[in-house]
Amino acid sequence: MTEQVLDRVAGYERRFNMLFEEYFDTLSAGVDAPSFSRFTPDCLQLLRDLSLRGGKRMRVVLLHEAARLVTAEPVEGLDAAALSIELLQTHGLVHDDLIDDSSTRRGGPSTYYAYRERFPGHPQTALGLTVLAGDLALALSLRVLLDAKVPVTVRQAMVEVHTRAAADTFVGQIIDLERDATTPDEEVLHCVADYKSARYSILAPLQLGLLAAGEQPNLFLQELREYARLVGICGQMRDDYLDLFGDAAIMGKPTGTDLRDGRHSYTVRALLSAVDGPERAVVQAALGDPSCTPETIAAVREIAENRGVTVRMRADMRRYAEQASIVAAGWRPRWREEAVTFFEHLPLWSVERAM
Repeated sequence: MTEQVLDRVAGYERRFNMLFEEYFDTLSAGVDAPSFSRFTPDCLQLLRDLSLRGGKRMRVVLLHEAARLVTAEPVEGLDAAALSIELLQTHGLVHDDLIDDSSTRRGGPSTYYAYRERFPGHPQTALGLTVLAGDLALALSLRVLLDAKVPVTVRQAMVEVHTRAAADTFVGQIIDLERDATTPDEEVLHCVADYKSARYSILAPLQLGLLAAGEQPNLFLQELREYARLVGICGQMRDDYLDLFGDAAIMGKPTGTDLRDGRHSYTVRALLSAVDGPERAVVQAALGDPSCTPETIAAVREIAENRGVTVRMRADMRRYAEQASIVAAGWRPRWREEAVTFFEHLPLWSVERAM
């Protein structure tokens, strides 16, 4: 990424963070709740805290750069689309942390654990309020689009993209849990990565940005899907890689979570394929053991490094990133050079950040 592109990306992030903060500042006035309710404003505050607490805002970046494929001029509707996709992300984080029983998110307490602290003697209340907080974020994400100041046909198309992406993500969550009840092959892992993250984190922002700019993304749906799928696989590999080999202080959560939770991630699959004998016994003993110590995680990490797992995973990430880059390069005859180059370089840049 050139310095000019990085400055543009940083500008998207700064501007959106201000927009998101302004949105939450005015949200309580727009939510119809009875005056006696204390739980409703508390819920909105927790959603605000989680939404504004970090995040790379890459979906916002993808939205804006997708519009730049068509035009360099300001595009109406991008702010609504950005708010919508990030509220859908907030919904996903709330429910993810509940499903995974995660105590932290983005360097602070997860919504579920925040409610557990508020209601220590009432676990069902904490559980119910967490589910409803995620549901509220989803409903708000749709309302933002319905209120967008764009032509009716564009608004309808955006809502269709958004709801389809949400539904695909829920299916992704279901097959993610199903995956961990089996010993999945690589294609199953690819499918989970596609449904659970690529379709709403990459494909939907691409479609929404193009729609806002006046393009018809359905005309190019197959290649957009292929790009999103490849980038999603690469991104999930990177996340799984960092879960064992990353820096906990940078990530805002402990390493080895997938191993402790018994998740059959790309890293766990690569580990089990690379070891046998006593080393395999160490990995299998740690897999699904919530009390697994940091020392054991460090031992598993050392085994993985000695068996070349890190090298193979980095090579696989780069291979999928290069395939995605080739797909994006094929957009050059149709769309603006500068924006095509961004999407061409993005997957490789993402991989380099993990290394």
